[in-house]
Amino acid sequence: MNMAALSALQPVGVVGAGAMGAGIAQVAALAGHPVRLFDLRADAARQAVGSQRAQLAQLAGKGRLDAALAEAASARLSAVSELAELAGCALVIEAIVEQLEAKQALFSQLEAIVGDDALLASNTSSISLTAIAAPLTRPQRLAGLHFFNPAPRMALVEVIAGLATAPEVIDTLMATARAWGKTPVRAKSTPGFIVNRVARPYYAEALRLAQEGAASPATLDALLREAGGFRMGPFELMDMIGHDVNFAVTSSVWRGYFHDPRFLPSLMQQDLVEAGFLGRKRGRGFYDYRDGAAMPQADSAPPLPPPAQLAVCGDSPAARALAARLHAHGVAFAALPSVDGRVAQADDAVLFVTDGRSASQRAADLALPNLLLIDLALDYHLAPRLAAAAADGCAPAARDAGLGLLQAAGLAVSLLDDAPGLVVMRTVAMLANEAADAVHQGVCSAADADAAMQLGVNYPRGPLAWAEQIGLAQVRQVLAHLAACYGEDRYRISPRLQRAALTGRILHD
Repeated sequence: MNMAALSALQPVGVVGAGAMGAGIAQVAALAGHPVRLFDLRADAARQAVGSQRAQLAQLAGKGRLDAALAEAASARLSAVSELAELAGCALVIEAIVEQLEAKQALFSQLEAIVGDDALLASNTSSISLTAIAAPLTRPQRLAGLHFFNPAPRMALVEVIAGLATAPEVIDTLMATARAWGKTPVRAKSTPGFIVNRVARPYYAEALRLAQEGAASPATLDALLREAGGFRMGPFELMDMIGHDVNFAVTSSVWRGYFHDPRFLPSLMQQDLVEAGFLGRKRGRGFYDYRDGAAMPQADSAPPLPPPAQLAVCGDSPAARALAARLHAHGVAFAALPSVDGRVAQADDAVLFVTDGRSASQRAADLALPNLLLIDLALDYHLAPRLAAAAADGCAPAARDAGLGLLQAAGLAVSLLDDAPGLVVMRTVAMLANEAADAVHQGVCSAADADAAMQLGVNYPRGPLAWAEQIGLAQVRQVLAHLAACYGEDRYRISPRLQRAALTGRILHD
């Protein structure tokens, strides 16, 4: 089979005229292919073609798409009423219900319709490509082509190889996706592929923190947005996705990895599903979307005076940013060396960036009862909010002095219960660990893991590149401390991350 992209002259078939199938059809038509759209539901394909033509005309009318290109793409879209009319297509992409038997039956039918050189692709987001291809006479020509919603706007496509998929089929689909203006990444058919696997900690760690009472969902969302730089917090994102969908994906990955505790579903989310509080689509999830309901706000420490004695210690990224922010706000401070990793002193309080231990554990280890921890930030210079936690033995006056220092630097401070690893640090460490393990297990390359998370779910930075910025040894330490605190295999360190931290080698070289 040819490893170049499919010629734009070759027709493409799409089965399934829902949002994903219709969007994929538009992408292929814009790339120059004649596109035949089929759906079992009467008139669904025709309606979807009409909807896509209207979208293209609207984009042209707003100047976002060349009018001639929009008109030509519209002309290339056609609805067909029989599956047999996909004969002659060089590629057929399936975007039907996420149900294994239905996909197997469809591809078995398609095998008898399309030519011997035609490629078959599934847009599945979670089902094994190996299992889908198993009943086929020629399973080597089937692969995954997982677009993200909405397909015309989202750049990422996961190109997934099942156990029987021929390498040249993956090469052709990679080249074709690029020709369609997408950024393809290679993945092996394992539970969750890249994005749905690596993203699990983003939800799981927030759910655990909320269940443990460390902070409210609104506070955790605000911290991951405002300190972590994520576009949406995990709770508002789960509400938007739908808890039935998000919980099902988590459960599927957990089962697929034989109940690995790293993917353990949340009882808190299960309760929402059982109650029918599925998020925005039902008017209630973690937040209440019904008419008249007020959206809860993040918890912030009340305004406190700056400490009488204030010092910034050392030259870490957090210390440098703190010094710059204090200077910008006209606050005088002393500059001191850091002998034990501290980043600041405020009267009797000593501030450190979290290393995965609780503030109470670190205070005991260092014999510093008036100890406060601050969280990781994507950019300490720009973050408007930061999480902090005080050791259980910290004097209230010392705690307030530490919070006053942070406020004097222009930060809103969310004081959490003493949770190990706080919020952003433990989330990023777990995302990096999962990405590293996917690389270690041959699911994808490190570069593709980072690209997938940035393009597929809009992360502010690829988790492996982010881990390098933090410091691989520091990320490993955070995970080790989380594992020691919880005593769970959930926080075990990926051998790939362990090696990289020991040798100093770059994860995504």
